[in-house]
Amino acid sequence: MTDVAVELKDVSLALPDGHRLVNEVSFLVPAGETLVLVGRSGSGKTTILKLINALLTPTSGQIRVLGTKTTEWDPIRLRRKIGYVIQEIGLFPHFTVEANVGLVPRLEGWDEGRIRTRGRELLEMVGLDPERFLHRYPRQLSGGQRQRVGVARALAADPPLMLLDEPFGALDPLTRSEIQIEFRSLKRRLRKTMVFVTHDIREALILGDRIALVKDGRLARISSPPDFLSIDDPEIVAYRKCLDLP
Repeated sequence: MTDVAVELKDVSLALPDGHRLVNEVSFLVPAGETLVLVGRSGSGKTTILKLINALLTPTSGQIRVLGTKTTEWDPIRLRRKIGYVIQEIGLFPHFTVEANVGLVPRLEGWDEGRIRTRGRELLEMVGLDPERFLHRYPRQLSGGQRQRVGVARALAADPPLMLLDEPFGALDPLTRSEIQIEFRSLKRRLRKTMVFVTHDIREALILGDRIALVKDGRLARISSPPDFLSIDDPEIVAYRKCLDLP
């Protein structure tokens, strides 16, 4: 696999009226790194994820994923190389946990024995007892349990790249804190490349190898977590106040 997992070069996405949702954004994500995108609602963070996943097509600029331009990927093959986790989780309500987790491996033609083994491994990895949870339906799970299953499903086919859009945003503060700690441990073990969107600066500091501030569709700043908080920018000053820092 290429040493650069994701590359955006002068990427813009404009509406028919000319308004740019994303405006000349450029960055690299080395393989194995977690880049966290922060910024206000409507700043363009989720749009950037959708461009990487080829759910949207840029009006200018170029995106490479795993060394290949997104315009040259078959969209289905590209998305099966990417684990995608969203706040609403998106589990199929009529599928058991086992069927939800095994969805992409089954589409990829894995044999049933391998799918069952992988499902058990992944539930254990995200802190759920397979004996208790494999045959439950999403309605029988708590919010935190559903979120763990969503992460397991995204990891099922062992994708080299993960995109996560506010994955823990709907959880209560205690459960969110617990999952953040577990997820940090998980990412260190797996060393997946991740692009992670959050509004929570504490979450960004816990999980990010680098943090990028998105403002009005532009990439305003990008740096390591310790350096990020020292940048003299009005929004970063506001983040420091959220953390009760001077």
